[in-house]
Amino acid sequence: MNTSELFSLKGRTALITGGSRGIGRMIAAGFLAQGARVYISARKADACIATAQELSALGHCVALPLDVSTPEGCKALASAYARHEGALDILVNNAGAAWGAPFDEFPEAGWDKVVDLNLKTPFFLTQTMIEPLRKAAAANAGARPAKVINIASIDGISVNPQETYSYAASKAGLIQLTRRMALRLAQDNIVVSAIAPGAFASDMNRVARDQAAQVSKRIPAGRIGTDEDMAGAAIYLASRAGDYVMGSTLVVDGGVTHAR
Repeated sequence: MNTSELFSLKGRTALITGGSRGIGRMIAAGFLAQGARVYISARKADACIATAQELSALGHCVALPLDVSTPEGCKALASAYARHEGALDILVNNAGAAWGAPFDEFPEAGWDKVVDLNLKTPFFLTQTMIEPLRKAAAANAGARPAKVINIASIDGISVNPQETYSYAASKAGLIQLTRRMALRLAQDNIVVSAIAPGAFASDMNRVARDQAAQVSKRIPAGRIGTDEDMAGAAIYLASRAGDYVMGSTLVVDGGVTHAR
């Protein structure tokens, strides 16, 4: 057994949604450092292109700026990706949204936007990308599986004090969807898993970004997550090291879930 290659992504292709910032960018940078060819997608074209240009210093990184919040958007992303690659080794379903409002005032718009992007999109984008994933999984006589990594949240596992009803429900649903998809796609040599991040600095988690010292007091590890923490978890699942992790959700939160 050659353990020196356990975490290598050399020669692998990866598509990361929501890859222009936050957790998606952390994962993209990590994959590039391990030798993958990376494609990032985001709704805002300027930000997506700028991030791809910056990350290109680490390796092959291409922007595919598209909105994947609808099945039509997922199909458009699949078509854009197909102009560059014939197969897909790693799909990271990271694009997400959040909404907070008091129970009595929580709007349907805040429900639909969040559930559609956080729960519906990972299913339909994976469905849309299934042939490139199958092609990658079939290469080398199926010796290396293709990977699908869903980015969930610890809020889908334990309850936080914020009134983010649709967010919590969508992430809990994504964790269960990961299990169900894993059982089906294992037949195609495609391994499905998930990551449940805790506090990482991002535009979505502004509290962790802007009040890191205060948030850290509630985290057993004594700090918020770093780029390396997120990249390491994603590299593990995407690489040979994580080939036997199927349908599981890796909690990366410095112990917050237990402390809650």
